[in-house]
Amino acid sequence: MNFRHIKIKYPKLLFLILTISLGIFILYEAKYYSPLHTFIVSLKYFGTFLGGFFYSYGFTAAPATAILLIIAKEQNLILAITIGIMGAVLSDFLIFSFIRHSFMNELNKLKQEKFLKKLRKGEKQLFGRYKKYFFLILSSFFIASPLPTEIGIAMMASVKNISLRKFLIIAFFLHGLGISLILILGKLI
Repeated sequence: MNFRHIKIKYPKLLFLILTISLGIFILYEAKYYSPLHTFIVSLKYFGTFLGGFFYSYGFTAAPATAILLIIAKEQNLILAITIGIMGAVLSDFLIFSFIRHSFMNELNKLKQEKFLKKLRKGEKQLFGRYKKYFFLILSSFFIASPLPTEIGIAMMASVKNISLRKFLIIAFFLHGLGISLILILGKLI
């Protein structure tokens, strides 16, 4: 069978499903396959840092969450939360800087498109003066959860009055919430 002719209609969605499956596989196998569990636990706090770092990327959030759940029972909760947050904030810094410096000219051009101008009018009618608060709440949800953080970061990077410093403080607290919940859940299961 020649696989060169197989065309995948939604390759990114398939890849996302595969990474979620990988996260479930890691979680399940580490529970029943001792060498995998031993390897993950042997990473110690470096594994927690990596788990936090990869928690911020949509395609690696599920495996990172699985690793954080596994490591949670073996580590000091406060130290693990702090190290996991540091990894996630470093990752967010890289994403934010990349979007802010590499995409801003395209985002500014995109804002001038008729479709987006109409969308903005609809947003004003729907949300009124609370639009910016809704926008920040929605972007915060994406950053705190294991959903693709890149979406929330892109939303915040597009807001001109959010400096890198403000963003990193916000990201620290949002990831603190998300990673804390994951590690506490990992301690309980």
